[in-house]
Amino acid sequence: MKQYNQYLFVFIITILFICACHNKMKQKPTIFNQHKNIVVAHRGAWKNLQLPENSIASLRQAIKLNCTGSEFDVHMTADDSLVINHDPQHHSLVIEDHTYQDLVQYPLSNGESLPTLRQYLEAGRSANAGTQLVIELKPTAKGKARAEYIVKKTYELVKKLHMEHKVSFISFDLDMLVALVALDKNVITQYLNGDLAPDQIKALHISGLDYNHTKFRLHPDWILQAKKLQLILNVWTVNNREDLQYFKDAGFNYITTNEPELLMSMIHQ
Repeated sequence: MKQYNQYLFVFIITILFICACHNKMKQKPTIFNQHKNIVVAHRGAWKNLQLPENSIASLRQAIKLNCTGSEFDVHMTADDSLVINHDPQHHSLVIEDHTYQDLVQYPLSNGESLPTLRQYLEAGRSANAGTQLVIELKPTAKGKARAEYIVKKTYELVKKLHMEHKVSFISFDLDMLVALVALDKNVITQYLNGDLAPDQIKALHISGLDYNHTKFRLHPDWILQAKKLQLILNVWTVNNREDLQYFKDAGFNYITTNEPELLMSMIHQ
């Protein structure tokens, strides 16, 4: 009987160990900090070298600086091409209402063609030791079905290029993030709009908050709440030294900035 109890005890301990390991494997990764810094270059590292925002050149400069992340914006054209541009217009042409061929006639200021998402992702995985590609899914004016299609097509391309572990997703459109989580519960997502408390974000299985710095100044309690809930803390777009220092001292996981060189210098002081 004593020997039986010993076997039973070992069996139970083994099962608990296996379950713990399985649960650990299922946990969503919450930190992509491969370069061990907090710097996310907003639309790439463009400012110091006067590069076009969201250009492949600005992405490569962010990678050269060893930024932890480089953020960029994705829209879909009328012919379902995914392109990189911040504004909903490119050279006064509404992206959603024009084909890629219409848009590509107008190069960026450095001579680059308007990049597609595929081109941008391929550039982002080349000679890149650990800069995460932060994809902002831009809202669409063409309804929820179109938004879900943009999410699906974007995710499918990321997966096709085997870059699931090299990207994260942000958006002002909550439904787009929810649709993304439905496709892959392990995808890293951050909400931008600043209208939800951390517990509401957690309930939606979104990985974290990426709010404007003014939102966190108004709700400093959200910082502590987010940490307790083990949510990612990111903040945009922080450019002056005082604000950078504030969010650095507050223990944010990431700071999105147009001044990656300045923030990097503050980290290494």
